[in-house]
Order: sequence, then structure tokens, then C-alpha cells
Amino acid sequence: MRIETDGTMVTDTIDGALAARRLAWRGAALEDGSRSVAEELPLVLSFNRISHAVMLGSPIDLEDFAVGFSLADGVIERAEQILSFEAVRLGDPVRGIELRMTLSPDRLDALDGRRRFIAGPSGCGLCGLDSLEAALRPVRQVAPGPIHAASTIAAAVGSLREAQALNRQTRAVHAAGFWRDADGLVLLREDVGRHNALDKLHGGLARRGIAAASGIVVMTSRVSVELVQKAATMGAPVLAAISAPTSLAIATAQEAGITLVAIARDDGFEIFTHPDRIAA
Repeated sequence: MRIETDGTMVTDTIDGALAARRLAWRGAALEDGSRSVAEELPLVLSFNRISHAVMLGSPIDLEDFAVGFSLADGVIERAEQILSFEAVRLGDPVRGIELRMTLSPDRLDALDGRRRFIAGPSGCGLCGLDSLEAALRPVRQVAPGPIHAASTIAAAVGSLREAQALNRQTRAVHAAGFWRDADGLVLLREDVGRHNALDKLHGGLARRGIAAASGIVVMTSRVSVELVQKAATMGAPVLAAISAPTSLAIATAQEAGITLVAIARDDGFEIFTHPDRIAA
């Protein structure tokens, strides 16, 4: 890591991290130095050069994010309906990255059905929707999926810690991972926003032709309703997280047929909906 003489941050060796100058209180004195922090930027999602949404997120795995967001938002139904993708750095006066996508002609009409007018912070996956009906739209019903041993939940959640390179360096990002019993941790994506991390995972799986119905989606965050909605759009039958769910998340998981596992730690976990997929 290095800091320029004017105090500006310079990209670290790991994408998504910057070196920030800081003063640390150690014992009885202040120490000058630097700390690796998570980079956070506005991410502008545009379709056919029309701006659709602005989200705050980590500038890594951007094509996965663009595809996953588009799938979750109902703009596309399949990854191949995005004909081209380009990430363009925006300069002064506004720093950020525009994720430019060209849609197939049959999906252009879908843009009018999912309109956003304001920017979404990194902690919210529903910001910018212009109606209550759009925010709480009916969820997709997931397929039955495989049955997993209880010990699998602990293994899946535990696998995230070793795989989170960016969080290990910054201690500031969430992760979403996909676990299959036969393969272990198949894919992991990180972001300062938990819903962004899940969108990146969704897009990564879709681009690789991996069905979410074949395994477990694992997250390092609390479970809010938009995460359950996104998991349902993915077709994920099991969603497991290390923190607690909200009441609306539980109700939505019940409606979608998702097995919602939360407070998953080394000493156990709690199942809130559809426990039949977990074999005790």
C-alpha cells in the first residue's frame, strides 16, 4: 500500500481496496500510518445508453453485478439477452463507473415496467422503486431442490471466511456464496452492499450456466426482504445467513417456498421456513 504526498488514496494490491491514511491511538500515543479500506463508488446501470439506476457498491466483478441486477430487476430473463457490456470510468465532476449494457430488442419494453428515479445506497436493494406494488411484488415459487444434511450448513457458512479476500483485508464488505454438496463452495462474490453481493453471485452463476436450484446460497449478513426476493428470482431453494432475518423476510421466504436458515454459526443454526430440506 502507498499514500501520495497530498494524502490521496491509491488502489491497493487487491481490487476493491484502497489505502487510507489514518492516525491510530496505540497505548498512550498517536501513530501515523495507513489502513486498507473498502472502495465504494456510484455504479450507474444503463441500458441502450438510458440510465436506469444508480447504486453504491464495490467496483469489482462488475459484469456479474450488471447481469445479476438486470435479472433480479426483471429487465432480462436470461444472461444472453444482454448483447454487450462495457464498464466506463466517469471523471470529474462525479466519480463513478457506468455499466453500459445493450439489450436485445425483445427486452426493451421491460424497462418501462421497472423504473427507478433515485440512487440506491449500498445498504438497500429496494430504493428508487416508484410504488409499493413494485417493492412488494409477488415472489417466484422455487423448485423443491435437494435435501442437505445439517452439517452441510455449518460447512457452507464456514467456507465463506477463508474465501473472503477483500473482507480479510478491509473488514468492511459482505459476501454471497454458492455451495453444492458435491463441489463445496462453487462461487463467491463480495461487495460493500449485501444485496449487491447477491446480485453479483446471481450474475456469476447465470453467466456460467450454474443453476441456483442445485445448492445453497450463503450470506454473511442479516436477511432482509429484498435478499429473499432476489433468492427467489434466482430459484435458490435454500438461503442461509450468519445473522437474523426480519419478519417480512420470513413471510416472503414462506410464500416463495424457500428454506430460510439464519443465525448460522459454528455451534448451530435456526430454520425459520420450510425445514424439510434440512435432514437432522
